[in-house]
Amino acid sequence: MTEAHVLILNRNYQPVNVTHWRRAMTMLYIGAVKALDREFRLFDFDDWQALSAAYGDDDTVGTIDRRIVIPRIVVLQAYDRLPRARVRFSRHNIFARDDHTCQYCAGRFARLDLNLDHVLPRSQGGKTNWENVVASCVACNSRKGGRTPEQAGMKLVRAPRKPTWAEIVHPPRFRARYREWLPFLNPVDASYWNTELQSDD
Repeated sequence: MTEAHVLILNRNYQPVNVTHWRRAMTMLYIGAVKALDREFRLFDFDDWQALSAAYGDDDTVGTIDRRIVIPRIVVLQAYDRLPRARVRFSRHNIFARDDHTCQYCAGRFARLDLNLDHVLPRSQGGKTNWENVVASCVACNSRKGGRTPEQAGMKLVRAPRKPTWAEIVHPPRFRARYREWLPFLNPVDASYWNTELQSDD
């Protein structure tokens, strides 16, 4: 099964989140978002289904009678604000902050192959917060056990800290996984798309 992710834009075409393809397809089906194609045209679910035949090389999901392309970008239909600055302390956001990379061996892993590790173990007074929890692969987590990195002879790739919202949504943390994301994640390109044009009125 594909692990595709979808960039969510607000109505002003500003990135507000990255979500799993299943959630994006549900939002598209119920009309909460529209899919944005390579030509920057918007499509509702029915029209996107019809267009899917032209995108045979992309990730697809099967229905009873056809395959539908998973959109790379969707646009919210009733949301024009940017998200609140507070970043929720969650497994998803810790993995995003650490770029799905083990903070001990620097290997990149699928989400299911990562654990959360307390740098200073709870048994030694470590807290469960942004500054003490990192993504760790199973092998490194087992090797470290209930010790500090120093006690286990290991080094952290990067000291953990609380991220900003931009770091969760914006490269390099989440990277532009697909070229279709680049115009909306690169600040220079984004300013081109979001600059208000002068009207003749």
